[in-house]
Amino acid sequence: MFAVCVTFIIEPSKAEAFHAHINLNAKASVEMEAGCQLFDVCTDPSDPAKFFLYEIYDSAAAFDEHLESAHFKSFCSDIEGMVIDKKVESFENVTAARK
Repeated sequence: MFAVCVTFIIEPSKAEAFHAHINLNAKASVEMEAGCQLFDVCTDPSDPAKFFLYEIYDSAAAFDEHLESAHFKSFCSDIEGMVIDKKVESFENVTAARK
């Protein structure tokens, strides 16, 4: 498994619109990409312009396929001008413990 964690800081006046776009991208990723197993969108309760994404893919190659997908490219176009800062980290050998 391959995990991707992304932190976005969004222009505060555009946070609501960004939230709608990222939710659509997350839903499309899970539904349309065989290699995307999980795509959580988290918000900071003390800062509505800060978003944290936690994504699980079968492999780094599956994540690369995500980056080439039409819905991801559309998302990138849709959020142009909204992002103040973005940090992306990736991790391998994910072990999931679930209840």
